[in-house]
Amino acid sequence: MPWILLVKNIAAHPFRTFLTIGSLIVAVFLLCFLKTALVSLQAGVNSSASNRLIVQSAVSLFVDLPLNYQTKIEGIDGVDEVCKFQWFGGLYRDQMQFAQFGIDADRFLSAYPEVNVIAGDAKDLEARRTACIIGTKMADAFGFQVGDTIPIQGTIFTRPENEPWVFDVVAIYESTSPNVDENTMFFRWDYLDETLEAGSAYGPRGVGVYVIKLATGADGTAVARTVDERFANDSQRVQTTTEAEFQRQFVSMLGSVPTFLSSIGGGVLFAIFLAVLNTMLMAGRERTRDLGVLKALGFGNAVAFTLLILESLLICTIGGALGVGLAKLTEAPLGSGLRMILPTYVIGSETAIFGMGLALGIGVVAGLAPAWRAAGLKPVDALRSEA
Repeated sequence: MPWILLVKNIAAHPFRTFLTIGSLIVAVFLLCFLKTALVSLQAGVNSSASNRLIVQSAVSLFVDLPLNYQTKIEGIDGVDEVCKFQWFGGLYRDQMQFAQFGIDADRFLSAYPEVNVIAGDAKDLEARRTACIIGTKMADAFGFQVGDTIPIQGTIFTRPENEPWVFDVVAIYESTSPNVDENTMFFRWDYLDETLEAGSAYGPRGVGVYVIKLATGADGTAVARTVDERFANDSQRVQTTTEAEFQRQFVSMLGSVPTFLSSIGGGVLFAIFLAVLNTMLMAGRERTRDLGVLKALGFGNAVAFTLLILESLLICTIGGALGVGLAKLTEAPLGSGLRMILPTYVIGSETAIFGMGLALGIGVVAGLAPAWRAAGLKPVDALRSEA
């Protein structure tokens, strides 16, 4: 049977086959990683709520807004409630290993219904001055439990003699939306502000952004325009955007990272295609006499064509499957290491199918040229070949 030649041909040059499959493993792994990174970067944009607006300084996200803006925003028609958000930026174990935000304890969970407390009691966030709630991924990564104390070394907000801030874990949450990742700590903003006011810490007093929860039926565009006009001549001009636009701007702060990652992926795909094509062209030349014998025995052009296509497909299937497997195997350690940048790094089924689809596509396309040549061989010419 000519199909036995398929396995024998692949095993005829084990080192070359090993290198080709190894290249495919690395390429498919990188493509899966890059696609997952792009999906993670866009996750916050795609999952943004339509009933929330973000108010920030028109100068820069790094410029704080005055404290009295909250009550002024609340007086605007269409606004249900307003919640403060203040980036803390402290260090845990001398590294910024997770995000920390000061929030209004009595409004945060109402503004973000996708945040569900699964351990502890959310009411304790309002009852205890030093309380904080943390995400499940953060709890798993550091072994935190309800009742633990987390010391954070201030960088923006410092304490005398480098004394750490202390936060008490009162609850652990999970999020039903990628827009709120589970690698974050939320604590009481008034704990931060009161400590600064008392002179027990040093840093700017203000609010990073205000999150507006729109009233039912309110026109977000009209509300955003009204907020911007309200503070056009105030001490600090503001820029009000939808949550999706705010997330998009945040991604753009990283520069052209999505374009860069896409370019790398395209380069990897092209390089591995050339590598597999070269392997199959060499294999096709080496099979010339064998194919001539098959044709002399009565096997048609379709058999010769199919043998080369299947050989290319088999190599790419093995390499693709192992590449996807490697991406899935490294999902947890990579997700842990990149949680600050890519909080939703997960190799999904779509990404796995994408990786295998590319591998199979390369197998078909790279096998076409040698397969077409094999189908057109004449038995006499093939038997005379010394290739």
